Amino acid sequence: MGKDTNQKESIIDHIQRYRAELIQAPGTWPAKRELAAAVRELMECLCETDAPEAELLTIAEQVRASAQRFSGQPRMADPPGVAEGSLAAGMHMFMDRSPVVGLSNPVAPPVTLHPDHEARVVRGNVTFGNAFEGAPGCAHGGFVAALFDEALGMACVFSADGPGMTGTITVRYRKPTPIHVPLRVEARFDRAEGRKVFNHGKLFAGDTLLAEAEGVFITIARERFAELREEQRSREGLHKDPS
Repeated sequence: MGKDTNQKESIIDHIQRYRAELIQAPGTWPAKRELAAAVRELMECLCETDAPEAELLTIAEQVRASAQRFSGQPRMADPPGVAEGSLAAGMHMFMDRSPVVGLSNPVAPPVTLHPDHEARVVRGNVTFGNAFEGAPGCAHGGFVAALFDEALGMACVFSADGPGMTGTITVRYRKPTPIHVPLRVEARFDRAEGRKVFNHGKLFAGDTLLAEAEGVFITIARERFAELREEQRSREGLHKDPS
């Protein structure tokens, strides 16, 4: 009983921390969110614009100049949190860099995900824009799969076995997923078998079921994540000067 109580408290702590830090971004992250939102607006316009060539080239020059300004700026040697929901069950839950939910990552739609401990479900919302179009008027299936990967991964928070990485994701597309339409996703923890965590989820537009997914996540020792960070630093020359 004591172990179950401690696990429950740990889950609640993770959820509360996630919700608080999603709103109260530290340091310069609020400014990064503003910049990311501006880049999303640019991407949305670019996908459907019929602007004259001269205007496009002028804007391209402006964007390239902005990118060059960044090239000389300091780089984070130790980014906070993680960028993937499946790792949040046992790690710091600040995920602004995520390509799916990251408010500071212009690649992200972004998706909003909220784990509900009482119902043991992760609920989320997203509206895919022009940048995510595949078939005419529909979100590309790969982005739908990425949405499920993130939501199912976050459902690992209801498992006591710690953070994990995606083993397999199986998606069944029931109907085309429309762009510019509010969507909601639900993801639930099913069971754990050894190092494997099994979750499932559904995607809706209103009451219409668009897709279903099942995922298997493999729990990883926390020390392995530190090793992965060190491997990245070694590849990219990010080791700190020991002096």
